[in-house]
Amino acid sequence: MRLILFGPPGVGKGTQAKLLSATLNIPQISTGDLLREAIVKDTELGRAAKAILDGGQLVSDSIMIGIIRDVLKSEQCKNGFILDGFPRTIPQAEGLSFLLAQLGLNIDCVISMEVDETEIIRRLGKRSSCDQCGKIFGIETIKDKTKCPNCGGQLSQRDDDNPDTIRERLLVYARSTEPVKRYYQKIGLLKTVNAQGSIEQVTRDIFVSINHK
Repeated sequence: MRLILFGPPGVGKGTQAKLLSATLNIPQISTGDLLREAIVKDTELGRAAKAILDGGQLVSDSIMIGIIRDVLKSEQCKNGFILDGFPRTIPQAEGLSFLLAQLGLNIDCVISMEVDETEIIRRLGKRSSCDQCGKIFGIETIKDKTKCPNCGGQLSQRDDDNPDTIRERLLVYARSTEPVKRYYQKIGLLKTVNAQGSIEQVTRDIFVSINHK
């Protein structure tokens, strides 16, 4: 199974990607994680990305596609994968399609998780991130509200998790991602899932979408 998972900040995309990964026994591929891993491993693409990031710029689509190419060709993706939050733009979607064609692969389903703005603001107002490892947690899901359950680092609320900034982030997300959703809708791959319910209900709805592609 080869899936793409979309969703705005706070929709629960990371949680669902992990559940899908465990159930389907395929890796969750987060471009942010891939980028950090390439930099840590000091690969050629990782060095190029680090130089760009150190200069305060965004990593180019060609570098990201190159990093994704490396992982899709690896043994861990032989049975499928979940692309988490990529592609985000039409050039990225087109680049990914070209890459998959080169590798003789295809996407089975593109899942777009949808939640209304009020709920996203509520959710993001109740989460914290670790200053050390960067992982994000819902405050309601952890016992110690100050320490990271992953590494023991300090937890704090992100500066951009306030209502005004969240609304701006959602606008940016919509501007960049709506055309991508239309791109996949035109080729019959897009499925929309209401992510307003419980984690378990959203997971069930995602599997219904996958099984009725």
